Amino acid sequence: MSSTTQFKPLHDRVIIRPARAEEKTAGGIIIPDTAKEKPQRGTVVAAGPGTKDEPVTVKEGDMVLYGKYAGTELKVGGEDLLIVRESDILAIV
Repeated sequence: MSSTTQFKPLHDRVIIRPARAEEKTAGGIIIPDTAKEKPQRGTVVAAGPGTKDEPVTVKEGDMVLYGKYAGTELKVGGEDLLIVRESDILAIV
């Protein structure tokens, strides 16, 4: 686990550090903060052990894609993190 996280997720929960939102378009136009979309990609910071029947398949350091409105946002030590169920993760990149 990262030094910024002092907790361990339970069951099938996964803690994700979201990637930064794009600052510019491909054409070079700067996107203002109000128009930026929520990122749907991030890095796994910690993962719970899973349930009795299904262990968690993602591990710390994996880059994952997750649903746009998945999980619960929280701030730990000034860092934005996201807690999601493993079933909300769409793919490992």
